Amino acid sequence: MTEQVTKGIKISVETKFEGTFYKNELIRYAFSYEISIKNLSVDTTQLLSRKWTILDALNDNEIIYGEGVVGKTPIIEPGKLHKYKSGCVLSSPNGAMKGFYIMKNHSTSSQFKVKIPLFKLSATYAQN
Repeated sequence: MTEQVTKGIKISVETKFEGTFYKNELIRYAFSYEISIKNLSVDTTQLLSRKWTILDALNDNEIIYGEGVVGKTPIIEPGKLHKYKSGCVLSSPNGAMKGFYIMKNHSTSSQFKVKIPLFKLSATYAQN
């Protein structure tokens, strides 16, 4: 598990190699990840948007921006946790992801970035 705390928001990530498949005669590697967002602060926060950088060992980096996570912009009360699952497909058995969330503090209406720590994506048979 990979973890990071930024401004009272704890991000935890667990990854899983899901397997391979062929697309356009090329092998692809599927990964899933579960992210837990825990509000350790005293203020209610809301996740507004995200930016991901997907690093594929064989391809250029892919950058993804979007509103919320899996179609939601969750409000997280102090001491509470929001979890979600998602995934990505790589053209190699090894890669990584990193990024950040834009969060809103409901007490002050200010927005701030929360770092998503770099986490590795590695096919089970490709690990050292």
